[in-house]
Amino acid sequence: MTPWHMGRLCAFDLETTGTDVEADRIVTAAAYGLGGGEPVEPHDWMLDPGVEIPAGATAVHGITTDEARAKGEPAAGGVDHIADVLAEYARAGGAVVGHNAPYDFTLLDRECRRYELPTLLDRLGETPLHVIDTRVLDQHADPYRRRPSKDQGARQLVTLAQVYELPWDDDGAHGAAYDAVLAARVAYRIGTLAHMPRDDWPDRIRAVRRPRYGDFNGLSLAELHARQIELAADQAAGLEAHFRKTDPNAVVDRAWPLRPWAENTEGAPA
Repeated sequence: MTPWHMGRLCAFDLETTGTDVEADRIVTAAAYGLGGGEPVEPHDWMLDPGVEIPAGATAVHGITTDEARAKGEPAAGGVDHIADVLAEYARAGGAVVGHNAPYDFTLLDRECRRYELPTLLDRLGETPLHVIDTRVLDQHADPYRRRPSKDQGARQLVTLAQVYELPWDDDGAHGAAYDAVLAARVAYRIGTLAHMPRDDWPDRIRAVRRPRYGDFNGLSLAELHARQIELAADQAAGLEAHFRKTDPNAVVDRAWPLRPWAENTEGAPA
């Protein structure tokens, strides 16, 4: 069996109008076919989201409302194409890899519903969707990492780039293609460590307190996906317990890699 990190991967990321997966819109997207002994296959989109892009979102990804209107394709067609490309990779047996998968998959799902398009899962039917989430894998493999600074979290993509010794470009970061490909490279590094004898680990990894990379050794994509469902739920429960120290009513969603759709969802696609 080919190790899960050595097969074909589809690196996926969205840049959007905000952080509310139930209401915000896609501005740019990337889905890059990587690995598996095949050439890189890039897919990039800029969409006109049909709404104003807030200044805070522009500050992150650099796309203004005027630019999206001038250069972006109509949102409905772009959303349809994004979902189709991801479905093609899944049907071919590849895994879709990203960082903090529930954000991107849930927002794409709501965009499909907004434009009355088949969702990604509708398109796949009985074909399984296998996802690799670098946030979930990294948190399990190195659970005791502290945040590098008060302004940089322990699980941010920039932190993972530092931990796994990957180059980081501040100018390129938060572009969909850059973040997607970097997440795929992090996944490859984690998979390599998982399948490597512990004595061969780099010193920085051997110094980690109680590392658990080996838990991902020898898993099929289906097994890795199922394991991440369990891990994500456990991680969300732990975060919820932490938040409830100051807010007794705090709730952290445990769903992974997609938050279920509810017809009465506040801020639902419209």
